[in-house]
Amino acid sequence: MKNFAIKLVWFTSAYVFFFAVLNQTNVDLRIIMSLHIVGMFLIPYLTYTVLTDNYKTDKTFKDWYEDHPMNTLNEDEDH
Repeated sequence: MKNFAIKLVWFTSAYVFFFAVLNQTNVDLRIIMSLHIVGMFLIPYLTYTVLTDNYKTDKTFKDWYEDHPMNTLNEDEDH
């Protein structure tokens, strides 16, 4: 995990899962509401961070997947 955005996505996913689990238990409403308020700021912050991340790559859609390489998409369309 090279950048902050990926770590934030993992943290937010775990936070939402934890929040959903707590909603199904008999936890005090003040705790649930405080976690809800934190989540109301966390998810827009996640969205902003991911969309404005300064991530650069030289890969294109023609490179396909790294674990299943293909020559190019254009060659597959010819067959």
